[in-house]
Amino acid sequence: MAEFTATIHWQRDAQAAFTDNRYSRRHDWRFDGGAVVPGSSSPHSVPLPWSDAAAVDPEEAFVAALSSCHMLWFLNLAARAGWTVDDYRDDALGVMARNAEGRLAMTLVTLRPAVTWGGERRPDAAELHRLHHEAHEACFIANSVKSEVRCEPVH
Repeated sequence: MAEFTATIHWQRDAQAAFTDNRYSRRHDWRFDGGAVVPGSSSPHSVPLPWSDAAAVDPEEAFVAALSSCHMLWFLNLAARAGWTVDDYRDDALGVMARNAEGRLAMTLVTLRPAVTWGGERRPDAAELHRLHHEAHEACFIANSVKSEVRCEPVH
């Protein structure tokens, strides 16, 4: 079993009353390798100035985690198959809506990876589809969520 940690830290500005609900949602995400990522609520959920639009919100992080996990598996599978990937870009999109229980949830994530190949060998459309399917099946994050996760590669 592997364990993964993140430290999330928020601190009230001494000038903010807090109980009036007019406080900054800006906080930090700290990871074991030393990375510090500014976090905040989404301006879609909590209006500016109490959200920080420049920071990463949990919904964006959810979409990014799914996309990153899929990409890492895809790169691994492509390398093992003998294909060279020169560039991989995914303009992933997450949708928040009411789920079957009537609660707000990330109900759909669409991955749209565009791959640029190097070398002389390149997978055909069927093989590319198989690679993305295997990457999706192997992705720990996709295997961990109830949301539908789609992969729509960009050619």
